[in-house]
Amino acid sequence: MLLGSTAVLYLWGLGESGWANSFYAAAVQAGSESWKAFFFGASDAAGSITVDKPPLSLWPMALSVRVFGLSSWALLVPQALMGVASVAVLVALVRRATGNPWAGLLAGLTLAVTPVAALMFRFNNPDALLTLLMLCAAYATFRAVGSPRALRWLVLAGGLLGLAFLTKTLQAFLVLPGFAVTYAVFAALPWRTRVGHLLAAFGAMVAGAGWWVAIVELWPTGWWGSRPYIGGSQTNDFLELTFGYNGFGRLTGDETGSVGGGGRGWGSTGLLRLLGTDNGGQIAWLLPAALVLGVAAIRAGRRPVRVAASLMLGWLVVTAATFSFMAGIFHTYYNVALAPAIAACVALGSWALWQRRESLAASGVLGFTVALTSAWSFVLLSRTSDYHPWLRWTAVVLGFAAALMVVGGRHLPRRVAGAVSLVALVAALAGPTAYSLTTAATPHTGSIPTAGPSSTGGFGPGGGAGGLLNGSTSTATLTSMLLQDADSYDWVAATVGANSAAGYQLATEQSVMPIGGFNGSDPSPTLAQFQAYVADGRIHYFIAGGGGPGGPGGPGAAGGAGGSSEIEAWVAATYTAQTVDGVTVYDLTAPA
Repeated sequence: MLLGSTAVLYLWGLGESGWANSFYAAAVQAGSESWKAFFFGASDAAGSITVDKPPLSLWPMALSVRVFGLSSWALLVPQALMGVASVAVLVALVRRATGNPWAGLLAGLTLAVTPVAALMFRFNNPDALLTLLMLCAAYATFRAVGSPRALRWLVLAGGLLGLAFLTKTLQAFLVLPGFAVTYAVFAALPWRTRVGHLLAAFGAMVAGAGWWVAIVELWPTGWWGSRPYIGGSQTNDFLELTFGYNGFGRLTGDETGSVGGGGRGWGSTGLLRLLGTDNGGQIAWLLPAALVLGVAAIRAGRRPVRVAASLMLGWLVVTAATFSFMAGIFHTYYNVALAPAIAACVALGSWALWQRRESLAASGVLGFTVALTSAWSFVLLSRTSDYHPWLRWTAVVLGFAAALMVVGGRHLPRRVAGAVSLVALVAALAGPTAYSLTTAATPHTGSIPTAGPSSTGGFGPGGGAGGLLNGSTSTATLTSMLLQDADSYDWVAATVGANSAAGYQLATEQSVMPIGGFNGSDPSPTLAQFQAYVADGRIHYFIAGGGGPGGPGGPGAAGGAGGSSEIEAWVAATYTAQTVDGVTVYDLTAPA
């Protein structure tokens, strides 16, 4: 029933979001047309440049589109199914740890109704697959502890994290400290064996990620055509992308080619970042409770509960600390990576304390956590004061009443105690559930979607600031023009920035060259390369006005010969402009 309800929540009205993030949708369309674009994660089927991530998250969607045709449903249903699978894996992990199906259901329900989870499992960013792979790796690590087949399970966990790296690079490794420490501490094996197993898992992780990286780094020029330029890098190097723009640059804010950094535009950093206005309503409803209950599970739980709690609390603490203090690009939807850890810690700790409710200390901690969660929900709901005002009062009243009765739970009859626990659950999950339902009922597009209703200082429903980074919108006249003699060209058009190119590509289902990649700041192609493409008759039109933060005049504009502004200036000086439905277009086959 839980999985069915989760499927309804994640699938209902899914097509209303259209292409969602058109940047990734265009790459999916390209991958459905070209196996080369599929393998590299190119933005266009002609293979000019890749997205600024590895391609694994694109593959399920591209295969779906290849089978069912290009549509919003074919694009987004795989993401929703990953959400249902994530809930199933978490239920299995917590149920195995506690030996109780209700604890597993609590964990799964908490994950399912986390607002940022309801957002990202209905969206086409890489985070859905990343979350599922990390959860599967956590389950495999848990099974490895105490299993006679420990090595197999741990190697599987390593391989899954390698695949997670091919989804969103180094973010996948934030769970590693918790996993490694848990196995080292709890595995009932000699120290030398434990170290050997961890090294084997590390090797599996390197293999799981390294095969693709090695191919990309060693791909010979001229064999099946040269590979696409690595988007997001300044030197056409995937390792530079991994450790620079997508790696340490995210931590320090020193991101060459980025649209910001150093906290500029990404919210203030610090210990309370995840509780702030931008992030609180996305993920933080049960974050304080998860920290308290995660520690309680390790202290009060049986050994399997302690193992699972150690895994998930380590995941939570390291990831939350990284998100809180990273000075580079940070979007609130990244918080979906915290959702499984929060849900698991809440369920494991609640179960461990409930089993010991005869103890005043255990019932007191549990009652305190219920009261804390209810009070915090009141605060979060107050940030959207016009959003069902009755809800925050209902949650806090029910929560405080349930907290008092939980403390006295050891004196209550079994049925009454069960009813009290149900009331506490309703009070704790009322806020995030309401936000998740609102999220599912709201179409989301753009590059920076947010969950729930609008809040003070935050972004409103429908994607918030993602509206500033939406794909272009092609008209019927412009689409018809681009499709003229389309098969005679590698690219029916070129424009600055991947988001600008994406809308035209999705409208025509033909390759549109995104000059400069996502930010318009990557040095691809150079002016000389672009001139050569035009001279060879490979590009039909140039569409002006694209770009965004890194477009003409942006970071890429100062990049020397490869600056997108130089390409646009050369086109304007060489070809005659025409206006089509308010868009400036140049025919590159007809010099002025």
